[in-house]
Amino acid sequence: MINVSKLASEQVKAYFDGKDVQPVRIFLNSGGCGGPSLAMALDQINDTDAVFTHEGIDYIMEKSLLAQASPVTIDYSGMGFRLESSLAPAGGCASCGSGGCGA
Repeated sequence: MINVSKLASEQVKAYFDGKDVQPVRIFLNSGGCGGPSLAMALDQINDTDAVFTHEGIDYIMEKSLLAQASPVTIDYSGMGFRLESSLAPAGGCASCGSGGCGA
């Protein structure tokens, strides 16, 4: 399951304002001193993806990764997007800007 906070949803929709809406991929970013973390980027839907639609935006994630990481929570603070799951506990951070999403 993927949960998107109200503030995160508003920020993603604001990013797409006036642009073609594309699926937002959540993926495992295995790097950095904090260990594996989740990140986001724009991508296409594959046969191996789970798709969660929230307020007109498709959030996609490999089914096998979602099974390991579920539930995934996407939140937003003034400093960027935060992705939390069993793989990326509270305090883990992923910015759409570094993942290609821009916000």
